[in-house]
Amino acid sequence: MTVLKHIASRIGVSLALLAVPLSASALPPLSSVEEIDNNMLFVAIAIEISDECPTIDARKLKGLNFLWTLKAVASEMGYSNEEIEAYVKSKDEKARIRAKGAAYARAHGVDPTTTAGLCALGEMEIAKGSVIGSLLRAK
Repeated sequence: MTVLKHIASRIGVSLALLAVPLSASALPPLSSVEEIDNNMLFVAIAIEISDECPTIDARKLKGLNFLWTLKAVASEMGYSNEEIEAYVKSKDEKARIRAKGAAYARAHGVDPTTTAGLCALGEMEIAKGSVIGSLLRAK
């Protein structure tokens, strides 16, 4: 498990101590909040690329800071620590994000099931300076 994956898996628990819980009963599920969900997709894609592509590494500190910022945004929107943690740890959400990541890769003309495809996607994202690319660096 990479450091970024470890940090991402622990972020809900670690950051839960920092936010003040607010009532969020009227809020939509985090998976339908594009600002959060799309950025979590980008993080997941970057992690997958850095795990599978031998020529690309994750920018671990930048990734951690990015995740902390997303947590802060969700908290400011009124989501409780429990709701954020449930979203981050949900097996269903992880599967949904994985499917979205595969669709994203295919939409960019690469096969997400191959190392070559993931490396190509990572190189494209780094070159265009996208959010995904900003979380990666060529070795």
